[in-house]
Amino acid sequence: MGGGSATGGPAAGATGARAAGRATGARAAGRATGAAGAAAGAGSRGTALGRTLRAPVSGRTWREFGYLLLSLPLSTAYFSLAITGLALGAGLLVTFLGVPVLAGVLLMCRGFGRIERARARGLLGASVAAPDPVRAGRGGAVGAMGALLGSGSAWRHTLYAVVHFPWAVFAFCLALVLWSCAWSLLLYPLWFWVFPAYTDQPGLQLFQNGDHTFHLDSPAEIALSFLAGLLLTSALPWVFRALTAVDRLLVAGLLGPSRLAHRVSELESDRGVVVDTAAADLRRIERDLHDGAQARLAALAMGLGLAKEKLQEDPQAAARMVDEAHGEVKLALKELRDLARGIHPAVLTDRGLDAALSSVASRCTVPVKVSVDLPERPAAAIEGIAYFTVSELLQNISKHAQAGRAGVDVWKSGDRLLIQVADDGRGGAGAGSGGTGLAGLAERLGAVDGVLVVDSPAGAGTTVTAELPWRTR
Repeated sequence: MGGGSATGGPAAGATGARAAGRATGARAAGRATGAAGAAAGAGSRGTALGRTLRAPVSGRTWREFGYLLLSLPLSTAYFSLAITGLALGAGLLVTFLGVPVLAGVLLMCRGFGRIERARARGLLGASVAAPDPVRAGRGGAVGAMGALLGSGSAWRHTLYAVVHFPWAVFAFCLALVLWSCAWSLLLYPLWFWVFPAYTDQPGLQLFQNGDHTFHLDSPAEIALSFLAGLLLTSALPWVFRALTAVDRLLVAGLLGPSRLAHRVSELESDRGVVVDTAAADLRRIERDLHDGAQARLAALAMGLGLAKEKLQEDPQAAARMVDEAHGEVKLALKELRDLARGIHPAVLTDRGLDAALSSVASRCTVPVKVSVDLPERPAAAIEGIAYFTVSELLQNISKHAQAGRAGVDVWKSGDRLLIQVADDGRGGAGAGSGGTGLAGLAERLGAVDGVLVVDSPAGAGTTVTAELPWRTR
């Protein structure tokens, strides 16, 4: 589909101007970024060095170390209770007593998951949402046990109690050994005197092979011990961070809601947005019809009725009234066309986004350059949402932007349809700005897995980028 322009000009020119504008913007952004980086380089290096030196004694490092130490006793208890309960329940299944035992184990493991989510939130700062509660299909103890046994989240909690134990043993041993060695070597110059003062050794004995022993007792060896401790201590935060990253993944993957449940929740929310949006559109259409075309048609009927009565008595007055009624008919037809165009214009159905957006741009109060570069027409629903998005954004420009010119770019990138509407107005717009309607537009796009990004620094214009999923007709 070729590019068009609401202000005239060939498709190639519009596309070339759009590409040139993007390249110029990219070069300008690169120069601005380079200047900002050069200005802040020395300060950022100093800040990074300070953070590195403070990392071994920072609160985050100690919290992560405490998390790793607590994991072993807690995981030992979880593992022991879960394995014992599962073995007992499986062994008693032949007597049907295993069903309540297994249900109790699953319920217990869900309680373990609540503890682990709270521990991860308090010590690691990992906020993991709780899974949906288990809902029994029917009342009574039998229904509750059946719901637990059929709950995927309960079995994931049980799996966590089993698989986390070996990882907790490994992480506990590695963290404790590294922490002990690092701080012992770092502080060795302060406590090496304990060996000659209270033992018969000149220093810390590293190894012994028959009559050959090696002690850290000379000044050079003590200095090397300090340097080794400094390196190990500096590495401790990153080791702890790597170890706890695995715990974060386990907690989020096994103790949080499943991807399916999260997706269902998103779809339920999106469905509510779609229903609310449809209801709002119906109310708007009803209001526009009642206050606009319907009122004009009612006045037209009354005017024609009066003209009919005066036709015999005063033909000239009747002719004037018929002429006024003719004007009312034209206004009513224009309002109906505008209303239909706002819902889904015929030009969009017949000729696609290029022509429809050019028509919308021609009614904007500022000159608008439109460029549509699509290999084919998208699905009708996506095309309609794209049209509505551009129409709303151009209305915002007309009402609020105080701009001198604007531009609309539409193109396809991968499996996404991208829309960019930019102006050189006063800026300062945002998804939460009053009167702009951008918040409602963002909700409408989010209902179809779309995204709306607003870049609107005060006094520097506004650029709104909308992203929609691409679906072929």
